[in-house]
Amino acid sequence: MIFFLTFFLPLHFKILDMEQNSQVIFDKNSIEFVTVAAEYCAFIERVRGAERKVFVDTALKILPLLYLKASLIPECEVIGEDDLEVFVTEDDYEMVRRAVAGVLGEQDDYLEVFLPDMAYSDTPIKKCISEDLADIYQDLKDFIGVFQSGLNVTMNDSLCVCKEHFAEFWGQRLVNTMRALHDVKYHSSEEDADVPAAWDNDELDLV
Repeated sequence: MIFFLTFFLPLHFKILDMEQNSQVIFDKNSIEFVTVAAEYCAFIERVRGAERKVFVDTALKILPLLYLKASLIPECEVIGEDDLEVFVTEDDYEMVRRAVAGVLGEQDDYLEVFLPDMAYSDTPIKKCISEDLADIYQDLKDFIGVFQSGLNVTMNDSLCVCKEHFAEFWGQRLVNTMRALHDVKYHSSEEDADVPAAWDNDELDLV
C-alpha cells in the first residue's frame, strides 16, 4: 500500500496533468494566439523598407488583436523541468530594433509615464517604439520556436511562460506602444508621414 502511494499515485497525477495541459495547447484560444503571434513575427521581420504610414496602420491593427488573443490564453501550469530553448540572438534583436527605428525615424521616441521609476521622478522617461516592438518580437519568436517542436510538454510550458511574460512584461509594452503609434498616426504632419524609410527594400534575414 505504501509503495502504491509513493510511486503510482504521483505518476497518476502527472498523467492527469499532461492530459489536462494537452487540452490547453489545443484549445481554440491557444491556437488563435499562436496564429496571431506568428503573424506579428512575420510582420516585424518584413519591416525593412516599409512606408511609415503603412507600417503604423498595420501595427495598430495587429497589436490590439495580439493583446486580445494573449488575454484569452487558458490558465495553465508549467509541468516540465528543463529550461525552454531560446531562438532569438542579440544580433536578431538588434536587426529588428534598427529596422523599426529606420522606418519611424524621429518619431521612434516617445515619453513614457507608466513606469515604476516615474514614482520617484517628475520628468517623463524617453522610450522607443522600436525597442518595445523588438522586446515583444523576442518573446513571441522564442515562444513560436518552442511551440513548433510538437512536444506536448514543451508546447504547454512555452504557452504558460509566454502568458506569464505577457502579464508581467510585454503586455504593458504593447499598450504603451499602441499609445505612441496612435500619436504618430493621428498627430503627425503630412510631411512627416511622407518621409521615406531609412532602409532599402530588402527583408530582414531572420529564421
